[in-house]
Amino acid sequence: MSEIISESALVVLAPEAESIVKAYRDEHDPAAALGVPAHVTVLYPFQPLALAPAARARLAALFAEFAAFDYALASVGRFPKVLYLAPDPVEPFRLLTQRVAAAFPEYPPYGGRHAQIIPHLTVANMDDTARLEAVAARFQATCRATLPLRLRAEAVTLLEYNQGAWQMAATFPLGAGG
Repeated sequence: MSEIISESALVVLAPEAESIVKAYRDEHDPAAALGVPAHVTVLYPFQPLALAPAARARLAALFAEFAAFDYALASVGRFPKVLYLAPDPVEPFRLLTQRVAAAFPEYPPYGGRHAQIIPHLTVANMDDTARLEAVAARFQATCRATLPLRLRAEAVTLLEYNQGAWQMAATFPLGAGG
């Protein structure tokens, strides 16, 4: 019997950022405890069931049209409940999100809850505003000397959530179309 995947996400992994964000994410981001590595989201939520071969082929072709790109995690930003690192430039991430959302319109970014796409790498996610302020101050003091962190986006990864954990299910190289 095959597993039923309850949700999935398309992300650009940022393993180079783990040294800066891992301790904070482990303590203050519930997704980290479920196996989600440091990343910038391309599209979430995505396919709620295991991705069919035809959809994988569509994604592979779509991502092959995008060249790999360099970016930096240079500044700290905030949403009401989230502390994050902002990628610079943001436009390649927005374009990836827009293209996938156009190819799969039944999966709007963040379920359609946000009008604007703001690419980010989550450091902390919590309801307690005062605690988030303290975490933000500590994080900024700690990471000041390490930013900007320079990275390269070379692939988009499909993460699937099943039975209480997120796992990498597929990797789609950027620019594989030549």
